[in-house]
Amino acid sequence: MSEGSILEVRGLKKYFPQSGGRILRAVNGISFTLGQNEILGIVGESGCGKSTLGRLALRLIEPTEGQVFFRGQEITSLRRGALGPVRRAAQMVFQNPFASFNPKLRIAESLMEVCRYYGMSRVAGRDRIFALFADTGLSEDLLARWPRELSGGQLQRLAITRALLSDPALLVADEPLSALDVSIQAQLLNLLEDLRRNRSLSMLFISHDMTVVEYLCSRVAVMYLGQIMELASAEELFRRKLHPYTRSLVAAVPRIEGSPGTEAAALKGETPNPAAPIPGCVFASRCPEAEEHCRIEAPSLRDAGSQHLVSCHRVTM
Repeated sequence: MSEGSILEVRGLKKYFPQSGGRILRAVNGISFTLGQNEILGIVGESGCGKSTLGRLALRLIEPTEGQVFFRGQEITSLRRGALGPVRRAAQMVFQNPFASFNPKLRIAESLMEVCRYYGMSRVAGRDRIFALFADTGLSEDLLARWPRELSGGQLQRLAITRALLSDPALLVADEPLSALDVSIQAQLLNLLEDLRRNRSLSMLFISHDMTVVEYLCSRVAVMYLGQIMELASAEELFRRKLHPYTRSLVAAVPRIEGSPGTEAAALKGETPNPAAPIPGCVFASRCPEAEEHCRIEAPSLRDAGSQHLVSCHRVTM
């Protein structure tokens, strides 16, 4: 495992069998590292495999192939019963805040249930909950409420609070802002940045929003059809967008009339069926710059300088 990394993924694959003998390649050979106190953004269109990748990283689902190392330990080969310490140290926040809480339990009961699972006494659990409410800007009045009485923003903030009850070192946030309005998104972005800074949390931040990952993330991995197309620091990637897919994603970001545009057109067309064999580059059928050999030979993820990795034949090293 790379020095200074909390998480390392090597050649990770997840294939789902389909009818007629087809195989859906949801994640197809992905490798990356996540450093201590770093936020790595995983960004791409819906269906590109980013949520599956997040679940694989925590071994919430089993990989078809590849390895995941957490704090230097390979967790892909561990027995299910030996994953307890990993579950405590690595938590996930899911996309839909309204499905995150048991509707039959008040908020206090839901949170205390987690505290008991991690072996806290009722007093210790209550103290832990109150301390986290103060840190995350939540009112203690919410503890007596039912989930149905709360807004999406309140529930998502509570979901983050619940994930922090075990004092994790790694947080995987799967589209945590997509169901919320813009003002609430801004509040939660500031909360996540505060948590990284004050608690030394490492995060995988999964999103389809290029503006959000540019603001929040230290590095960004751009995914398409189960593969990484581009990976670099956020500053480097948005300064020098090398892959046509990345440029198209940025071009698709809504802008105020009269604001500067980009050199690329927004992406058109449908994503190919990931269960069908795709020769060459998986992006070639939608790429405005594709040439004949792009449809025959798959490019590798190569360093284009400044630790800027890109998977494209047209980018010269």
